[in-house]
Amino acid sequence: MEKILTLCIVTDSSRILLGMKKRGFGQGRWNGFGGKVTDDETVEEAAEREAKEEADITVRSLRKIGLIRFTFENDPDVLVVHIFTTERYSGEPKETDEMKPQWFNFTDIPYEDMWPADRYWLPYVIEKKQFAGNVHFKDMNTILTQKFNEVK
Repeated sequence: MEKILTLCIVTDSSRILLGMKKRGFGQGRWNGFGGKVTDDETVEEAAEREAKEEADITVRSLRKIGLIRFTFENDPDVLVVHIFTTERYSGEPKETDEMKPQWFNFTDIPYEDMWPADRYWLPYVIEKKQFAGNVHFKDMNTILTQKFNEVK
């Protein structure tokens, strides 16, 4: 079964805003802001809602930059993640029950404390290139296969 999710990556000219996940799926990892899409919202609306819920910011001018299909060994579910990026937001990022936001320079992204696949696709976001990819995990820390391509 496909599960539709979003991920919003906020950047400026030299930095990326990530959140330390405090609970639930991905706990203990730095990530963008996102989650499940409800039945009554678009993927864009879900990305906006999640950024508000997880970092207390209102994102604007979202640009869909990527689509990743994640699968896990011995799990029939496919996580289809719509990746958005923006440099426009209002409000000051604040810690919430779910996430603790922090800015990182592009040269200091904490890949060792992120999902293992992030090092393969996040450079596309930083370079503002649209992309698509597939990642198959053995478990939460081990990638069996991954493939990403720029989409023109």
